[in-house]
Amino acid sequence: MPGDPPAGAVPPPGGPAPRRRLPLVLAAVLVLVLVAVGLVVVRPGPVGRWLGDAPATPAATGAVESAPVPVLAAADVGAPPPSTDGLRTTLEPLIDDTALGGRVNVAVADALTGEMLFDRGGGEGTVPASVTKLVTAVTVLTARGPGHRIPTRAVAGAQPGEVVLVGGGDPTLAAGPKGFYPGAANLTDLADQVRKALGGVVPKRVVVDSSRYSGPVYEPGWDDDIPTGGYGGAITALMLDGARTNPKAGPGWAERVAEPDLVAGRAFAKLLGAPVDTVRKGTAPPAPAGTATEPVGGGGPGAELGVVHSPPLIRLVDIMISDSDNIVAEALARQVALARDRPASFAGAAAAMAEVVSELALPVAGLDLADGSGLSRDNLISPALLTELLALAASPDRPELAGIFGGLPVAGWSGTLRDRYGATPGTAAGAGVVRAKTGTLTRVHAIAGVVTTAEGRLLTFAVLTDDVPPDGMEPARAALDRIAAALAGCGCR
Repeated sequence: MPGDPPAGAVPPPGGPAPRRRLPLVLAAVLVLVLVAVGLVVVRPGPVGRWLGDAPATPAATGAVESAPVPVLAAADVGAPPPSTDGLRTTLEPLIDDTALGGRVNVAVADALTGEMLFDRGGGEGTVPASVTKLVTAVTVLTARGPGHRIPTRAVAGAQPGEVVLVGGGDPTLAAGPKGFYPGAANLTDLADQVRKALGGVVPKRVVVDSSRYSGPVYEPGWDDDIPTGGYGGAITALMLDGARTNPKAGPGWAERVAEPDLVAGRAFAKLLGAPVDTVRKGTAPPAPAGTATEPVGGGGPGAELGVVHSPPLIRLVDIMISDSDNIVAEALARQVALARDRPASFAGAAAAMAEVVSELALPVAGLDLADGSGLSRDNLISPALLTELLALAASPDRPELAGIFGGLPVAGWSGTLRDRYGATPGTAAGAGVVRAKTGTLTRVHAIAGVVTTAEGRLLTFAVLTDDVPPDGMEPARAALDRIAAALAGCGCR
């Protein structure tokens, strides 16, 4: 969740904090390069440096700039890993902090070898909150690939003069070119295609088809305040701006509409000049016999009149992780389900994600998923799974997974870690060195990511606790940060 507020959080006063512009050295974190003809997977950025690859030298463009201040510490593949005894001596007093409650499970692994270096309840399934998004990211990049784009289509309806807007599950779709998500597809472009296909004839009505998804629009394990609390919303296959009522709302808390598909349909009708009050839910007719889709403008019910596509999934994964966007997370989880021919529902997505985790030979003991965002308290993930997942993503064997690192917040600099590390005693060593996904629900606090030790060894780590006092968010976060900072500051040998 953006800022990972506890359940029941109220909207923050005033507007959201503006995003910081990251310096050039942090921009190198991106591990996938977009090319005009598609998406090419490479291994530049810190993942390459973490594993000892020679960094690519960018072509010089424009004026020479002064060297930026380092943000992320470089790793050294020749550096010695910490010892288990050294880690135990350093970490156990911090893990025993009463601020973390009565159940704290921890795992630390070597990112280069995958070897487990420290394990205290590491195999125990624990309520993960938003660190669930790391599993969502890896499974969707595996199942769909980083270059996949989600379509939104318009087709001819069953009745004369009827146009059907068919949602494919793109949560970033906008009404026009200035939606909430940069680079999103928009209904203005789709309406232009439809007008051209219809020869300028104004449709009589618009039908919205969001049948791509099935099952409930809210996960049964969500807290009662999630649907109206500003961090979740109705999950439908057709929506605008992540179901926000206002596309100018910032990341994090935002009021959401109750029926996102109908709202999108009304916006589309307005753009086409069709009567807004006739918009209704329905299903598109089958495509004309003999073809998957007719050419744009072809005759007959079900003929495609236009199509627009979401940004590539690698971009949606980056948004999901950097902003902890719950709506995008649930959409990506359903893409895993669709790729595996399962129902695009909460249950179908959870089953498909677990299937992909197993196929990746990651530890499934303790894994029990209910959603893709981490809003559900029915989710259970082990710290060991998270550390192995992160090590796999950093491996040259699966370069398509390295995209999960681009959005990971940097301690003291960006995302949900921007205002953490440094000011709190015992956390300064982690600033600019810890890069991690956080998670928060009432009583649940988690952090999982990567950290470079003082001697230059890259580690993956996960600390999950789900028995913190309800009013203990700030002390628990500080305690988690001290554990991660201790990893950054130690040789631990």
